[in-house]
Amino acid sequence: QVQLVESGGGLVQPGGSLRLSCAASGTIFSIDSMGWYRQAPGKERELVADMTSAGWTNYADSVKGRFTISSDNEKSAWFLQMNSLKPGDTAVYYCNGVIKPTDWSRGLDYWGQGTQVTVSS
Repeated sequence: QVQLVESGGGLVQPGGSLRLSCAASGTIFSIDSMGWYRQAPGKERELVADMTSAGWTNYADSVKGRFTISSDNEKSAWFLQMNSLKPGDTAVYYCNGVIKPTDWSRGLDYWGQGTQVTVSS
């Protein structure tokens, strides 16, 4: 079984920074893609940023130039550096990974439990 555990959320003032971390554990053969999503109250979950195993990255227009996704493949972990935070970034942030538990299995979708990010003065 694979588990994703997030950390790094919290309360920050507008213009501040936070770094979210996601650590994958369990039976992992490969991580095909890794990403971050968020869900604000009353809104649907949306993609924030994702990255393929080859290093290709993709960002929501609303966070381009402010957020950076990165990974530490040796530790099966990925991160979201969030700078110049705005009140509109307030949401629960979820990490997501498409992970193959074994070399013969297809990639499966895994989610973290979510971490609250609140941007407020």
